[in-house]
Amino acid sequence: MIVKPFRGLRPRADLADKIPSYPYDVIDTEEARGLAEGDPYTFLHVIKPEIDLDPGIDPYDDRVYDQGARSFRAMIEEGWLVREDRPAYYVYRLTMEGRSQTGILGAAAVEDYNQNRIKKHELTRPEKEKDRIRLNATLSAHPGPVFLTYRSLPELNAIVNGVVAREPAAKLVAPDGIEHVLWVVDDEPRCARIQTLFGHVPQTYVADGHHRAAAAAKVAAERLSRTDQPDDDAPFCYFLAAHFPADQLHVLDYNRVVRDLNGLDPETLVARLGQQGFHVKPNHRAKRPPTPETFGMYLDHTWYLLTPRPDIIPADVVGKLDVSILTDHALQPVLGVGDPRTDKRIDFVGGIRGMRELERLVDSGEHAVAFALYPTSLDHVMAVADAGKVMPPKSTWFEPKLRSGMVVQLIEGDRL
Repeated sequence: MIVKPFRGLRPRADLADKIPSYPYDVIDTEEARGLAEGDPYTFLHVIKPEIDLDPGIDPYDDRVYDQGARSFRAMIEEGWLVREDRPAYYVYRLTMEGRSQTGILGAAAVEDYNQNRIKKHELTRPEKEKDRIRLNATLSAHPGPVFLTYRSLPELNAIVNGVVAREPAAKLVAPDGIEHVLWVVDDEPRCARIQTLFGHVPQTYVADGHHRAAAAAKVAAERLSRTDQPDDDAPFCYFLAAHFPADQLHVLDYNRVVRDLNGLDPETLVARLGQQGFHVKPNHRAKRPPTPETFGMYLDHTWYLLTPRPDIIPADVVGKLDVSILTDHALQPVLGVGDPRTDKRIDFVGGIRGMRELERLVDSGEHAVAFALYPTSLDHVMAVADAGKVMPPKSTWFEPKLRSGMVVQLIEGDRL
């Protein structure tokens, strides 16, 4: 793999705990607006710029992206974001509930993505991909990292362990209680060693950030197309990526809510699920599915446990995933959900929000039914990617989430 050091932009030391924000895709506009109220420093002004415009504006309006660029430039001009004097890697450690994961931020090559050495396991949703393309192109920057994982390499682990023994460059505890710590690695011998070792990694996997990775590739292609002398080593041919060893990661469930029952009443829905091959048991007090190949369903103030018959579970690497079983035998044939990437009747709820959020969404009337899934294992994620296949959208939820604005990569200017 090609992973290079780069001259990142970072918050000024006294703002290291003020600027970094939630990533754009884990909170909605109203949540972001509330978090940013009275706070000029948060990076949400850059990655969720609609919060600084009229609430009625279309979030994909040109004015939204222009507002993001103005906020970004202002942070640089005010000296809130400062660029490194020389190329660097960044060691980034996150700790959640006593459990840590430590990775390396670097500039990953778009060519590795295009050649599928950076492996994907999900298709993207067109409107979200276009949104990130427009924001990155307007900013001329990658404001948030793509979260990549790889099979652990002991030599890289040894370097990381040496770095984290030093004093960090930045440390903060976010409002959600997650600790974020950053070290800068800018000495040339160590940078050269890290780059060489990444060259020994045969492939990496997108854990989180499929839309950001796809957007980076398309921004690079567009800029190459209008360059008189195309150069695939230009800064825009790389994107901001955080690389974490797979054995340190924690995957949570990624649950589903559907807005209506497709013309069915609750009793008929339960009967139809039975006809599709599910054993349906009411009053499931645990709420969460206890094992793989089981599902929780919240309907009409009651939790149910769904267990599919063995004969409806296929053997292929994608079809046997829990999310595929639910989609193929419940969401589509019974509830009439179309393509989950584009159907507006379905939404996705990260497991970090818990079962209470599923109950709230249904009890409020905003949705009619919720499904709780067992977390997809990282082994399954890699198996699907290695087979050159893709999972249904929103199959995995990784925690803790990387903060946006900890480090930003510019995609124009001097070389990395």
